[in-house]
Amino acid sequence: MERNNLPLMARIAPKLRGVRILGSVALDLCYVACGRLDGQWELNLNIYDLTAGMLIVREAGGIASDFAGGTDNLPGEILATNGKIHTQLSELLIQQS
Repeated sequence: MERNNLPLMARIAPKLRGVRILGSVALDLCYVACGRLDGQWELNLNIYDLTAGMLIVREAGGIASDFAGGTDNLPGEILATNGKIHTQLSELLIQQS
C-alpha cells in the first residue's frame, strides 16, 4: 500500500500559515527555490518528477532531501525547504513515516 499525505497534512497543517497544492512537484520545487514557498514535501514520486527541481533548490541555497535529511528514500519522497525550517519539518514528517 502506498503511503498517503493525509496523515502528514493533518499533523503539520495546524503549524502552518498557509497551504498551497499546485499539482506539480517540479513547480513546487521551483517555488521553494525562488522563495515563494518556504517548504514542500511529497510522497510516491518518480525520479523524473524531482531531479531537476532538487538541483534548482540546492543551487538557490535551499535543502532538498528525503524526509530524514538524507538520500536513502529518494525518489519515493522529497522534502525541500529554504533551509530555515528543514529540521523542524523533517522531524514532523518522520514521526509517522
